[in-house]
Amino acid sequence: MLVTMKKLLARAKNNNCAVGAFSVGNMEMIMGVIKAAEEMNTPVIIQIAEKRLMNSPLELMAPMMVSAAKNAKVDVAVHLDHGLTEECISKALEYGFTSVMLDSSLKPFDENIALTRRIVEKASLYGATVESELGVVGGNEGDTEEHIITCTDPKMAEVFCNETRIDALAVAIGNAHGNYPVSPELRLDVLEQIYSRIDIPLVLHGGTGITEEMFRKCISLGIRKINIATAGFDGLSAYSKKYCDRTDKPDYFTLSAEMVNGVYENTKKHIKIFNNKEN
Repeated sequence: MLVTMKKLLARAKNNNCAVGAFSVGNMEMIMGVIKAAEEMNTPVIIQIAEKRLMNSPLELMAPMMVSAAKNAKVDVAVHLDHGLTEECISKALEYGFTSVMLDSSLKPFDENIALTRRIVEKASLYGATVESELGVVGGNEGDTEEHIITCTDPKMAEVFCNETRIDALAVAIGNAHGNYPVSPELRLDVLEQIYSRIDIPLVLHGGTGITEEMFRKCISLGIRKINIATAGFDGLSAYSKKYCDRTDKPDYFTLSAEMVNGVYENTKKHIKIFNNKEN
């Protein structure tokens, strides 16, 4: 069932867990995420970043994502991740996305607030959830430009949330997009300070490669949404390669099924961690 991200974040808070937000780039990825969510009877978020639309156009992805959510046996939110332009965010809302993210974290603080306020007003007309980012998450989101990590300032985060009335805040605490060359050293002290000042759900980007123990610590400090992108794309690619390597004559239908399975296995693994249960 298609729901707002706000509903899933409230559920995560009540259950002391986090909801997985899984990036998708084609039909098979959508199918893999939904299959895992239904099997584990756990709500999820399916999302796509604006930078990814060069490879996976919104006019093709959006109808599939929204339809998959509507027909799922569990609650599913459909989210635009790292929206960079108001035009793209508007299109996503018109297609039926129940959540959008404005990423103007690289802009001056006052400008970030003003832009975010405008998106919050626009999204409210659709009943949609709004996420924003403060600080700079490392790595890159679909482009070639590497961003150096700048941790979120807890005091500025409090002002930002009060001024914008966003529903969720993505924080920078040493996390980064893409594969980590070495295990990340997350600034849990910064996260704890943010958590003590802000009464809205917090979001962790760059989840690929973070340990189960570290995920659990972040959840205990208010992280309610965790983004998984690279691991999903890598899972699809690995399963596809294994299939092609073991057969002399690959066929599309088997290849498609392997793509679904690669994403399904990755999603299931992360859902189990994010549910934050010992068993």
